Amino acid sequence: MISLNLRPSLELTDEVFEQLCRQNPELRLERTAQGELVAMAPVGSDSSRQNLSLSAQLWQWNRQTQRGVAFDASAGFTLPNGAIRSPDAAWITKELSLIHL
Repeated sequence: MISLNLRPSLELTDEVFEQLCRQNPELRLERTAQGELVAMAPVGSDSSRQNLSLSAQLWQWNRQTQRGVAFDASAGFTLPNGAIRSPDAAWITKELSLIHL
């Protein structure tokens, strides 16, 4: 993981962060609550296999229950503190998906 503090030269607003992500789709970028840009390194084969298994189980459970929406590691979520993070796998309720998607 590499963390870059771009201030005061560049404020990493939602719009700037989105543009950086679109212009660099090969990178896994996140933003901290302090406005630092974080570039995540690729994980190893063991972690990748475990993440795939977790995502598959979450997807299958959600498909059976239809209680919400499941996401893989490529989704970014804006947290209450302003950070934008990409968890290995995520799930939100149907109610939240109607508000935020």
